Amino acid sequence: MNDDGSHPGAAPQREAEQKKGRPTPKRSQQESVRKQPLVSKDRKVANQRAKEQTRKDRDRARIGMMNGEEQYLTRRDKGPQRRYVRDYIDARFSIGELFIPAAILILVVAFTQPVAIQQYFTYAVWGLLALVILDGVIVNYILKGRLKAKFGTVERGLAFYAIMRSVQIRPLRMPKPQVKRRQYPE
Repeated sequence: MNDDGSHPGAAPQREAEQKKGRPTPKRSQQESVRKQPLVSKDRKVANQRAKEQTRKDRDRARIGMMNGEEQYLTRRDKGPQRRYVRDYIDARFSIGELFIPAAILILVVAFTQPVAIQQYFTYAVWGLLALVILDGVIVNYILKGRLKAKFGTVERGLAFYAIMRSVQIRPLRMPKPQVKRRQYPE
């Protein structure tokens, strides 16, 4: 044996072959090892796997959207100004949150109570609607000032976005509120 561990009379090995103890495989051999069919032989199993993967991806996207992760948000909810509006609306109590429960109460009263009582509830809903509109105007004014101070410009459509979010019942908002009540964004 020689100093490098090879037999006398054998061709000297290249340095790369000495390190790994075997010759480098040809490209055609490596490609044949990596080859996989485009379509699986068992299509039923492949379809089940594809459906399962799609379901997992959809579940991940739904959870990410609910948690407010930027990559999973819809175009309607993306962006730093929209996040600011969401956080501001979620931090405050708005009269609009009472509108949907009040409307459901009105429906129940409309089917169960006499006309005189129905009339009072109808006036109450109109009053509540007027308060919701007034609250929306106030929120719009406050938010525009805060957004101009923080971002310089205000995106189009943020007033409608803020009002629609403030009318929704807090636990049903999507994406879910990321701040607690009275925890206003800076």
